[in-house]
Amino acid sequence: MTYATVMVSLALDQPNQARLQVAGELAERYEATLVGVAAARFAPPLYFTDGAEAQRLIDQEEASVKRCLGDLEAEFRAATRTRGGRVEWRCATDFPTRFVLAQARCADIIVSGGQSPAFSDAFSLASPRDLVMQVGRPLLVVPDRINWLDLRNVLVAWKDTPEARRAVADALPMLRKARDVTIATIPEHDDDRSVVMAGVTDVAAWLARHGVTATARVCEGDRNETAAAQLEKVAGDVDAGLIVAGAYGHSRFRELILGGVTQYLVTQTARSVLLSH
Repeated sequence: MTYATVMVSLALDQPNQARLQVAGELAERYEATLVGVAAARFAPPLYFTDGAEAQRLIDQEEASVKRCLGDLEAEFRAATRTRGGRVEWRCATDFPTRFVLAQARCADIIVSGGQSPAFSDAFSLASPRDLVMQVGRPLLVVPDRINWLDLRNVLVAWKDTPEARRAVADALPMLRKARDVTIATIPEHDDDRSVVMAGVTDVAAWLARHGVTATARVCEGDRNETAAAQLEKVAGDVDAGLIVAGAYGHSRFRELILGGVTQYLVTQTARSVLLSH
């Protein structure tokens, strides 16, 4: 498995340098096509008018959206000008999440910026919180402070679920290039530690058959700490530059409300994160 097409989602009124840098590196590493995508829509005002004045306002705001999309294309072209390989740009006056979800059909991996804990504007930003449960591709979340794809130490946050299994399989091209890989799991209070360790060891053995040497680890954290806090400690211990994890939501509202660890992963600012659902 490799990445033949890398897609990067750009946002209005957000820093895009980090995600462009990492997406470009990823495309170069795997000799992949790099596709830039962006979309935005005119956000209706909180007040109303009618007639010619209303049409003038609509025309003005739609023209502004188109100018902003043109600026994003120029930013994408400038960032990829010196990189080898094929590049492509796609944009639309549409809701960003809807547009990116549709375009993702042509990509192997999607690169997105990190998610601010604050409210996100659905008219100008396809946030990872919106994408992760629906995109059907691995999502690489790149916080704004990241300036390169650090694969020296990779942490796999293991949970014996279909989502985590998909995430490890989706991450194989990157895991093969990592210097050190740690597979860590945080057991539930009533889990049998030997059974949990056997499961993590199985994952390490599976990776070994794919040319990846990994260390298995069962975390012994404070029971009063959240799983997210324990995961952050492990990531710090191994100096992880990338975390690989399954993405989880709360059953009935999974497109809108993320689980605690997934919410932490899309909002933390220290490391890139590869998520699969």
